Amino acid sequence: MSTAQTGKKARDVMHEGVQCVGEHDSLRTASQMMCDLGVGALPICGDDDRLKGIITDRDIVVMCCAQGRDIDQTTAGELARGLVWVDADASIDEALFTMEEHHIKRLPVIESHRLLGMISEADLAKELSDTKLAEFVHRVYALD
Repeated sequence: MSTAQTGKKARDVMHEGVQCVGEHDSLRTASQMMCDLGVGALPICGDDDRLKGIITDRDIVVMCCAQGRDIDQTTAGELARGLVWVDADASIDEALFTMEEHHIKRLPVIESHRLLGMISEADLAKELSDTKLAEFVHRVYALD
């Protein structure tokens, strides 16, 4: 699925102004941030201001609530999982490939070791043709 003709980079399609939840913040704090921001996922940043992972609303439900863990005592960092990201100057094709390869719907965009923004399905919907978007969705949601 090539979008090379657009010449756009990850920085051109991401949304900026991404807020992080701290790795030591509780899942209640993360949940409240998601509610306030109207998002279903948050990047997790460490004390060193570096990206540590991403937490989703589903992660909180499945890996905390359903397991009987305390939402006030469990930290975002405890649920941080595989760190996948793309450089701000990467092509859209590279970002799409990364998302498809890892079956993820949100991709942090990094510049100089700092979180610059996020690419989501909604961001891609604005940039890709209907056919390319359908191919992307099929690949992301496909089972290995």
